[in-house]
Amino acid sequence: MKPYPFTAVVGLPDLRLALVLSSISPAVGGVLVRGEKGTAKSTMVRALAGLLPGVDVVDGCRFSCDPAAPDPRCPDGPHDGAKSHRRPAKLVELPVGAAEDRVIGSLHLERALAEGVTDFQPGLLAAAHRGLLYVDEVNLLHDHLVDTLLDAAAMGRATVEREGVSVSHAARFVLIGTMNPEEGELRPQLLDRFGLTVEVASSRDPEQRVEVVRRRLAYEADPDAFAAQYADEDAQLAADIEAAQRLLPAVKLPDDALRQIAEICASFEVDGMRADIVTARTAVAHAAWAGRDEVTTDDVRVAARLALPHRRRRNPFDAPGISEEQLEQALQDAQPDPGPEDDGPGSGSPPPEAPEPPQGSESAPQGQSQQDAGGQQKTVGAGETFKARVFRVKGMGEGERGRRSRAITDSGRTIGVQPPSVHEGRPHLVATVKAAAPHQKARGRDGAGLKLRPEDLRYALREGREGNLVLFCVDASGSMGAKARMREVKSAVLSLLLDAYQRRDKVGLVTFRGAAAELALPPTISVDAAASRLEGLPTGGRTPLAEGLLEAARVLRVEEIRDPRRRPLLVVVTDGRATSGPDAVARAQAAAGLLTGVTAVVMDCESGKMRLGLAAELAAHLGADHVPLADVAAGSLADAVRARTGRAA
Repeated sequence: MKPYPFTAVVGLPDLRLALVLSSISPAVGGVLVRGEKGTAKSTMVRALAGLLPGVDVVDGCRFSCDPAAPDPRCPDGPHDGAKSHRRPAKLVELPVGAAEDRVIGSLHLERALAEGVTDFQPGLLAAAHRGLLYVDEVNLLHDHLVDTLLDAAAMGRATVEREGVSVSHAARFVLIGTMNPEEGELRPQLLDRFGLTVEVASSRDPEQRVEVVRRRLAYEADPDAFAAQYADEDAQLAADIEAAQRLLPAVKLPDDALRQIAEICASFEVDGMRADIVTARTAVAHAAWAGRDEVTTDDVRVAARLALPHRRRRNPFDAPGISEEQLEQALQDAQPDPGPEDDGPGSGSPPPEAPEPPQGSESAPQGQSQQDAGGQQKTVGAGETFKARVFRVKGMGEGERGRRSRAITDSGRTIGVQPPSVHEGRPHLVATVKAAAPHQKARGRDGAGLKLRPEDLRYALREGREGNLVLFCVDASGSMGAKARMREVKSAVLSLLLDAYQRRDKVGLVTFRGAAAELALPPTISVDAAASRLEGLPTGGRTPLAEGLLEAARVLRVEEIRDPRRRPLLVVVTDGRATSGPDAVARAQAAAGLLTGVTAVVMDCESGKMRLGLAAELAAHLGADHVPLADVAAGSLADAVRARTGRAA
């Protein structure tokens, strides 16, 4: 079945342009496509492969060497005088669950031991050379694999160093990742490594939505006939991309354009120099796409809109994007003194219109009062975040990769070996040799090499870290809203959320106030969503502590069935009071008994000189750590010790 035509996709002009520019100049560094599900992200990426020019490759080379300039370090080389053939550009898809060996390649261990031969089995990076490498849901890929992909995309080479052998091969490809932000963000360090980013959303225009459905139904009814309708448009677009690739080396980047790029990057306070370099490369690619041999202000403007939004984020809770007004001001500030000879191509073009914000994205200002059927409520904004103490789940698990708790993983330090029946992880060379050595005489070894059998293989047992489920159970009753205490609580919880984001944890939010508790945010990888719900959390009413703990227990039971590889960490944020319903205290203690065995922390929010110590009693019933609100910040305990002893820690 023919793929959906690229030119048949309705709308998404920024995504279309970003993909085309990356195809013209792979040095841009690829594209990260962020957007909700069902917005044709994958459809456009798969259709792009059909537009790329074919490539000449050396016959029999597993690494797609160019016969005109073969890789001198190609494991299948040398290629002097080798025959070649032309083939279409490849689209290689990397599954989320791919192991490291599948991505970068691996050595054939049995041949290496038995014959002393370095037989390198190429991975997906080699298969994507001179083509496209597509990672759907890249935010769910393990961080170390994302790092590997981005390193190869930036350097144009992949290197495997294992068991004392080093193999390197060319790996130049266009890296395209798609993600749904609701399922969690990439770390800022990884976001910065992508060249361009595009936000996509489904159209709110009924006519455009009708056209999307009409075309999709026509394609499903007869894919070949539908593709034929757009064959000429796709062919013309492919020819334009090839022409821009030929023009690219001749495009000049004048000093005035470089000054504009530097002014823009400084204006948006981006870190490092990668933003300047990517913006320059993108501007050159856009000039080639427009058929110009010199970069203009229009090219710089377009490049900045695509290269900077994801680089100006300061923390995971900041919304991505750039200000069009700030961009235009930076462009004007970098312009030389106006003169009749300074009007370059496109200089009179009006600035692009700023995209409309997604519907429903506006939130009430911090501190704004809200009212519901239950009467007046107060909504208090959070204070500044800080570096929070690290809370870990006890024991050692075998869960999802992360940075919080000890776990058995396929990376990390080696703590032992596993028998051949396991068949997981990376083979352990020394242990394998030791297992095979006592049997060499019986196997008739003649000195030609070690005689190895499958039962000799041993696999490394490695200890790393895993991400957990951090469930916040937050008291939003009236007592918590007194004396601006809620501002401190929200600041502390936001700080813990930031810590959870950095440690690749899943987070959920249960709140309780009045007479009931609610699951304000089901467990998710998106800490942005948790921060947003917490920021708008109103306070008021009595304290249904038992209901809050019961709801937390219910959520943990459901999540254990749904995602058993994540062990829970419960963070109860309360002053310990229980004032709602009959026998409120006894019911709260009974509810706490349902949570024994769960690693928990009670964040004590009680303040004032006269304290009842109810949060400490709750911690005892939960078997939890008791941490006063003031001690959530990292270093606060050490500061307290120094204050009491009068000496440096």
